[in-house]
Amino acid sequence: MELFFEKVTEINDSVNGVVWGTFGLALLIGTGILMTVVTKVFQITHIKLWWKNTIGSLFSKSVIGHSKEKGSISPFQALCTALAATVGTGNIAGVAAAICIGGAGAVFWMWVAAFFGMMTNFSENALGIYYRRRNANGEWSGGAMYYLRDGLGSKKGGKTIGNVLAVLFCIFTMLASFGIGSMGQVNKIVANVATAFDVQTLSSVEVLGGISFYNIVLGVIIMTLVALITLGGLKRIASVAEKIVPFMIVLFIAGSLIIIGKNYDMILPAFKTIFVNAFKPEAFVGGTLGAAISAAITQGFKRGVFSNEAGLGSSVMVHSNSNVKEPVKQGMWGIFEVFADTMIVCTMTALVVLTSGVFDAKTGEIAEGLTDATLVAGAFNSVFSWGNIGQKFVAIAMFLFAFTTVLGWSHYGSKAWEYLFGAKSTIVFKIIHVITVIFGAVMTSSLAWDISDTFNGLMMIPNLIGVVVLFPLVMKITKNYIDRKVKNKNVKPVISYDPEIQKEAEANLDN
Repeated sequence: MELFFEKVTEINDSVNGVVWGTFGLALLIGTGILMTVVTKVFQITHIKLWWKNTIGSLFSKSVIGHSKEKGSISPFQALCTALAATVGTGNIAGVAAAICIGGAGAVFWMWVAAFFGMMTNFSENALGIYYRRRNANGEWSGGAMYYLRDGLGSKKGGKTIGNVLAVLFCIFTMLASFGIGSMGQVNKIVANVATAFDVQTLSSVEVLGGISFYNIVLGVIIMTLVALITLGGLKRIASVAEKIVPFMIVLFIAGSLIIIGKNYDMILPAFKTIFVNAFKPEAFVGGTLGAAISAAITQGFKRGVFSNEAGLGSSVMVHSNSNVKEPVKQGMWGIFEVFADTMIVCTMTALVVLTSGVFDAKTGEIAEGLTDATLVAGAFNSVFSWGNIGQKFVAIAMFLFAFTTVLGWSHYGSKAWEYLFGAKSTIVFKIIHVITVIFGAVMTSSLAWDISDTFNGLMMIPNLIGVVVLFPLVMKITKNYIDRKVKNKNVKPVISYDPEIQKEAEANLDN
């Protein structure tokens, strides 16, 4: 088993160095900058519009009410399912790891990636709604594979490359669903739960060459829960997500605010450290100044994408199941998704780490007895120390965050499988995805994390190529919506590539 994991590590390191090299990072941020420019900085210039149509509409029945349309869910359910997949270990352990490796400055680069990522996610979701169609089960199906095949593929000489990239995207999505959407998440659940709720009679027993029996038990329990929910389809996943996601985010933010409030005198120094270290990292990051800044940027971008998934083309596959007819309207939920994930939740985590004293931003030293995986738990324990309540709280938060991520990614992977093998056979993928849960419980933390990074990068490349090629269409869709909804011009709506879907949507725009 040890030799197997060593070989996997060797192969993964080689691929990771390519996909997260200069090309991958330039494509990621470059796409975000491009979509920000061509939409005239929509995330800022139309902040009132997207805020009103997202968080400001949560009390509207059309947003939170369950859809009676077959295979579709409400915009709120789509958001919660997308957030279920994005708000995961990246928001807790990922932020801590970025700070430990790239310094506090990595947080600044996470913000930068998120700012531009808002418009990447907006564009992905708008294209997803525009190119979606009904599958053999009468359910909506959308995602990067469709706008690669039907969008990029419709360009002169683009048919073959569009089809090839669509297939590659689906393969990488399925692999990513095993990494970021299963093994990486479960690994962090088990690590935190096993530490916070140790059961000596189980953890003291080692099997299969040194693997804790307690880890295997936890893996089996998680695997069973995942199976009970994901095998029930998107409606069941969405139903669970809309109940858990708002609760877990509010609870984590509330706990974080207590930690930060307790250490209020460290808030301004923490922000100063983030901004200063973004351009002048501390010596512990290593190498020359240029290499240290590169490490901070790389960690910020990688962990940012791991957290909010803007650029992966992942959340498109659930946003496309929304009963919303307007591509731009669903795109605005994508902006809010990135904002909530990174600007709010990840910032809370960073401030908890930097204000609590568990991490020395100058030396890179972590408080005794802690690792990057348990850093946030240690920060919570510094205030809620009685009975290790802080550590238990973070373990529970990690469980909820990571568990719902596994649920969301099961849907993403099944949509990729559907594109390749048909809607009737997706049960095969769901069973395979459930089985991978147990591997996350027994793998080393670093390997599970590195594999997730690699699969993210592989998935990102074909998706972003599609977004870049189709940027004129995003401009057209966005301008059309603004002309109609903001400037009150009497123009024909641009909703779908399919004339039949366009006609149906026009007749039900107010529904």
